[in-house]
Amino acid sequence: MTVDPGRPPFLDGATISRVLPTAAVIDTIREAVAGGFDPETEPLRTSVALPAGQILFMPSAIDRYAGVKLVSVAPANSDRGLPRIQGVYLLMDAATLAPVALLDAPTLTAIRTPAVSAVAVDHLAAPDARRLLVFGTGPQAHGHVEAIRQVRPIERLSVVGRRPASVEAFVARWRALGLHAEAAGADPVGQADIICCCTTARHPLFDGSLVGPSATVVAVGSHEPDVREVDENLVARAVTVVETRSTALREAGEIVHALRAGRCTPDGLHTLAELVRGAVTVPPTRPRLFKSTGMAWQDLVTAAAVHRRWLGTHAQEPSVERSA
Repeated sequence: MTVDPGRPPFLDGATISRVLPTAAVIDTIREAVAGGFDPETEPLRTSVALPAGQILFMPSAIDRYAGVKLVSVAPANSDRGLPRIQGVYLLMDAATLAPVALLDAPTLTAIRTPAVSAVAVDHLAAPDARRLLVFGTGPQAHGHVEAIRQVRPIERLSVVGRRPASVEAFVARWRALGLHAEAAGADPVGQADIICCCTTARHPLFDGSLVGPSATVVAVGSHEPDVREVDENLVARAVTVVETRSTALREAGEIVHALRAGRCTPDGLHTLAELVRGAVTVPPTRPRLFKSTGMAWQDLVTAAAVHRRWLGTHAQEPSVERSA
């Protein structure tokens, strides 16, 4: 890869979105999982609590690239009109650990998380799943609508949100893009083919017993063991897929709570790699749950794909020009 002996370029959100569209991010995630990489080998995420929130440190190294995401999570920022998540991603050459680029970390998070969900949904959801229900109206909610549309023929979109104005804007955006979109009715869960939970909720959003027998639920809102968007009823009923067992047992509140309640066992969990590689049987009469906490490898492979495409637009050939 090319290593600039001067200052590494900063690839902002607009550049990232331009060079790596949603379909390409999904392909990037799928190829990384299918290619034999074992996410269980990932370094642990480090979280440091601060008065305003927390700082996350997420390193990873795969093939020719290494990198680290450094982000802050400040929950009160939403009330100030500021981003809840801020930070940068440092991408490096794996052989020399020389910096090759800085990238906008919130954009990476915003595109890789829905892409991971879409890979799981593509292997879990019924092929004709057309009704999508989304909890949340923020960037992850929008990103999940776009990503799920890449893998399933979504025709009807319902949204649940805390603020009526945000729900109205969410619906208007997706109607303008051609979807039959609406604010969810009184009992939306039982009617949905796919449910995406993209919130900061600390307690379950709905009764898991209401989920249809072949519906697919995605929960991405938290990475803390005492926070959960779905309840133990759903975990007990569902074919449950996680990124890795060790991460789920450490960080996924939905899984931790269900284990403590005796509603599931570690051996009953399946991993995303097992799912993608065809080692998971999905009975047609059971709901499916994909619980994601987010992992550093997802940021790395996405950042690497962005960097490769960005280099291509600059007509540069891959080469290592210097060492650290």
